Amino acid sequence: MQLNALIRALESWAPTALQESYDNSGLITGHPEQEVTGVLISLDVTEAILDEAKAKGCNVIVSHHPIVFSGLKRLTGKTAVERIIIRSIREGIALYAIHTNLDNVAHGVNHAIATRLGLEDCRILSPMQGRIRQLVTYVPEAQAEAVRNALFAAGAGKIGNYSECSFNQLGTGSFKPESGANPVIGQTGQRQLEREERIELIYPDWLERDVMQALRSSHPYEEIAYQTWTLANNHQDIGAGMLGKLPAPIKSTEFLDSLKSTMKASVIRHTALVRETVERIAVCGGSGSFLLPAAIAAGADLFLTADFKYHQFFDAEDKLIVADIGHFETEQFTIDLVTDFLRGKFTTFAVRATELNTNPVHYR
Repeated sequence: MQLNALIRALESWAPTALQESYDNSGLITGHPEQEVTGVLISLDVTEAILDEAKAKGCNVIVSHHPIVFSGLKRLTGKTAVERIIIRSIREGIALYAIHTNLDNVAHGVNHAIATRLGLEDCRILSPMQGRIRQLVTYVPEAQAEAVRNALFAAGAGKIGNYSECSFNQLGTGSFKPESGANPVIGQTGQRQLEREERIELIYPDWLERDVMQALRSSHPYEEIAYQTWTLANNHQDIGAGMLGKLPAPIKSTEFLDSLKSTMKASVIRHTALVRETVERIAVCGGSGSFLLPAAIAAGADLFLTADFKYHQFFDAEDKLIVADIGHFETEQFTIDLVTDFLRGKFTTFAVRATELNTNPVHYR
């Protein structure tokens, strides 16, 4: 099987269009048409991970963190990043990263944390804005159902747990084919009145090309009348962090103690225990300090994340408990998440989870 099939599967789950502006998710080295012999899943790409991939017969590494975040001006092997890129190309090992785009989907990194904690009624903590587009088009009544079906198949018309959502209104359209036109309905030089349906539906902006292609291929008219625009609505299925509830309130001390085993955390850095019990839990894998205002606004009792700086702990202002368990510790289960996803999609090659711990932080 070719690498591009693997990429399509990953990007149908976590489109690269959802990554943050600073990120570098996607294919970093390798050719989309190369044959896949095996895939190794890791959190990071290190030289030891390359050794492991080679030993296990894997010519693709899917990591959470991109090995390259910004442009490289030279490849001399002076740094670890340069050596890894040079070696991956030389040895034919493709590197693919699925980073903040996997953070920003409903069943991604943060959902994995929430599931591990046993949270219920989960929702995105900070939904994205400006990612929903609306399409309005006008179709002859007889062909309206075919156009709707094509748009639905392209991914339009989905709202939360509902699919094939649209608004339809019957009316009369008019047009007069001018010289040079090749009308499907009507005669050149004569005004035509036609029973048409106005079809309205929404779609995520990263599906723009697919939706417009579906419209053009299914619509019977030579010239298609349509309008598109971006909505201000939040997209409830994409965004940063996650908020959920424990099945029942638990003492904050007991919850923090349980984190060490549940999340395999050696150390927990936390603010004062201003809540005797906790129930509403906000989570963010990796560096999550930017979501502190959202966690407070959502009424969270505790915010579980990583990479809080000293002064940022003060920003909690005794409104909730901040629990920092470490970057690797919040994201380590992403390895299982991606492994399980790919094993469920492909059986023609081995998908292996790394056996190495790439955490650069050690505790005594």
